[in-house]
Amino acid sequence: MQQDLRAWSLSWSEADPRRNAFEWDDDEEARISALVAGMTPSAETDVDADADRMKGFRFVSEVSVLLASRYGRWACGWGWSTYLGGPVGAWCCDMHSVGEAEETAARVVASLLEWRDWLEDMAERFEQLAPPPDANAEDRSWHLERAVTRLVTTVVDRTHAESAWYGLCDTTLTWFLSSTGLRPEAARKAVEAAIGGRFKSWAEPAPPLVDAVGEDLAVRLTGRGFYREG
Repeated sequence: MQQDLRAWSLSWSEADPRRNAFEWDDDEEARISALVAGMTPSAETDVDADADRMKGFRFVSEVSVLLASRYGRWACGWGWSTYLGGPVGAWCCDMHSVGEAEETAARVVASLLEWRDWLEDMAERFEQLAPPPDANAEDRSWHLERAVTRLVTTVVDRTHAESAWYGLCDTTLTWFLSSTGLRPEAARKAVEAAIGGRFKSWAEPAPPLVDAVGEDLAVRLTGRGFYREG
């Protein structure tokens, strides 16, 4: 069975950097750069535009297989660029990022490290935003709503609300809920129900909309809202 190497299909246990060690030094960078450079297709433009695009697509897929086999499935997110609604800025797409072998390898390495930094940042934020274990329903609701607001804002800032940015938002919120102990499928359904198609490509959500999504998710999971002063 072929491994699913779509970043948005990762569970938090697969993406969590605290569960997935990553050893990196100058020697490892040199090794992976050489491997990627050796895989990079010729910079010559194919007469057949479709064939040329397929070369780039195959290259990206092969790099994902290489990185996932070497470091773990979490690494498949290396190419989830802001162009595709993800958090990686060092990579755009195969059409614009695949060029000379050494330059392409450098972009892949930079993108992998940027993706890892994103996961480490998320792990820290999740820990800081998680409701305390002994929180009652109302306090838990407050913590969940606050977490949604802050995480959605972080995703918007990182993606610039470009095309399909809400996909990273869905994934990030699902990961957060999973990190608090909610089953992944239940977390995914809760996020889908709370967002309900209200986030759009190329449109930064207004604060009241973000607040509404956070409140909907919190109430859905706890059955309680929380008291707001004034």
